[in-house]
Amino acid sequence: MAERKAFPLRIDPDLWLAVERCATANLRSANAEVECLLREALKARGVKLSPPKAVKRGRPAKENDDG
Repeated sequence: MAERKAFPLRIDPDLWLAVERCATANLRSANAEVECLLREALKARGVKLSPPKAVKRGRPAKENDDG
């Protein structure tokens, strides 16, 4: 999984409730919603970001043990 930067965030409770409502409406976690909102805000300001690294999902391949 791609490495993520963890940090504490001080945020107005009403603002956090709005983020949680948006996250629920978009079927995301609140953390994913915050990340999406930040990306949208930076894009609107013309800040270029490298594309997010793809996360390989699904079941890992089976290992064949012939021993």
